[in-house]
Amino acid sequence: MHKFQDLIVYQKSLDFTVIVREVCQKFPKDELYVLSSQFKRACDSIVLNISEGAGDSSDKEFVRFLGYSLRSAFECIGCSDVALKNKYIDEKTYKNLFAKSNEIIAMLYSLQKTYR
Repeated sequence: MHKFQDLIVYQKSLDFTVIVREVCQKFPKDELYVLSSQFKRACDSIVLNISEGAGDSSDKEFVRFLGYSLRSAFECIGCSDVALKNKYIDEKTYKNLFAKSNEIIAMLYSLQKTYR
């Protein structure tokens, strides 16, 4: 079992969920069950897959779940793109979301490499 709560990528991913929720509060109300919901689920999935994968005794399974977290982080970039295109967020917010997503992605790739 991995001590996933000590992982910096886990902590940064948790922080990212707070940021995404703050951003989604500013989306139009008609996006509540569409983009807003999808964005929050994607960022939550980063955290949840790290923790779920850590519960397995094999490194191979942990790496597999890190892959799911990676996909969710990429999905967050897609949600940011949609939000920007529809003018739900400004360029500054987009750049912040994009940078944080990419930081998490880089950390997940690095962590996967460590356990392979």
